[in-house]
Amino acid sequence: MENEELKEKVVEVLKTIYDPEIPVSIYELGLIYEVNILPVNNVQIVMTLTAPSCPAAQSLPVEVDQKLRLIEGVNDVHVAVTWTPAWDKSMMSEAAQLELGFL
Repeated sequence: MENEELKEKVVEVLKTIYDPEIPVSIYELGLIYEVNILPVNNVQIVMTLTAPSCPAAQSLPVEVDQKLRLIEGVNDVHVAVTWTPAWDKSMMSEAAQLELGFL
């Protein structure tokens, strides 16, 4: 499987994972900063959360890891949570901003 093809599958899965407090996927919220496909189909995700006190701070990275491991061809997954840059609503896609009434 080509890296781009695997990356597309990873993004598709990320779009199915939702922040428990906001009815929008973590991908559309802009919480995913990087999706890297490293040699031998290792997936590296750099993500953030809406706030350090977010109730999903423990569960969301684990859910991302578990769901990405289910993709055929994925060898290993590493999810890194960062607080830099801090997330704000300008990072959301237009669709997410519309859905949440910010536009």
